[in-house]
Amino acid sequence: MRGCCFPGILDRSRSRRGTLRFIKSPCYVSLMFAWKVGNDEFGYMLSDILKQNGVDNSGLLFDANARTALAFYALKRDGQAEFMFYRNPSADMLLRPDEIGVSLIKKATIFHYGSVSLIQEPSRSAHLAAMSVAKVSGCILSYAPNMALPLWPSKGAARKGIMSIWNYADIIKVSVDEIRFLSEGDDPYDDNVIMKKLHPYNLKLLLVTEGARGCRYYTKMFLIAAQEFKGWAAGFEVEAIDPTGAGDSFMGGLLSIVAAHNQIYKDEKRLREALDFANACGAFTVTGRGAIPSLPTKDAVLRIMFSYFNS
Repeated sequence: MRGCCFPGILDRSRSRRGTLRFIKSPCYVSLMFAWKVGNDEFGYMLSDILKQNGVDNSGLLFDANARTALAFYALKRDGQAEFMFYRNPSADMLLRPDEIGVSLIKKATIFHYGSVSLIQEPSRSAHLAAMSVAKVSGCILSYAPNMALPLWPSKGAARKGIMSIWNYADIIKVSVDEIRFLSEGDDPYDDNVIMKKLHPYNLKLLLVTEGARGCRYYTKMFLIAAQEFKGWAAGFEVEAIDPTGAGDSFMGGLLSIVAAHNQIYKDEKRLREALDFANACGAFTVTGRGAIPSLPTKDAVLRIMFSYFNS
């Protein structure tokens, strides 16, 4: 990710329902996607979707010997999504370290990743190599595990794999369920548990998403206690239809601002404004169906924010 996508830092009164005012001119983010898909119709469909949405897909590789991974999902009666995956092996699992887009990564401001590629070789080694290039190049490392337990050989392997790269990230986003899993059943709302088990000294910002309730944030500046803060940013009330993609939308919204303000974790007021924007991104996404079609435009997010803050 390079550049930024927030139309302006929001200036509002201390009340969360204060009037929003733009104090900076619009700016935009440039996105790059680098990984591997199959040389098949699904792979080309994904490539076209990226291109249609303005994402640089020059780092996308096509494998002639494996198919594109597929994920099917259904909404259960409680509104939660249930997934079924077809890979075994799929093209993304076969990405090798020598195939990573080094030149693209070096151009990036933020390198964002999940944990699924850590499950087995050679994609695990490719993932680690890409992280190393990003770190050396001065990228901000952003990690959202996006826990997909059915893909891992066991819960223990998932926990170990997800935590194996935990200490390398600058920003981490997890859900309440993921905290409960990673802490082996500890209270996900206990700040002491979170700071002790999931917030290493080098992590700049830890985010815990809570669905419709919004999110919690925790910063920790090593040896600079005055710059540590934590809190909660309330979510937006919407009529939820499908939760799929809400976390990705939240993270995309936040990182678009971090790309322009990479020291935001030191400024609580600005961070809270960014989290309002991210929460609004997630809220809009759950009002539609499908992870990609329901992703919001900037204007759609701002309409939610203006409507809520001015009501």
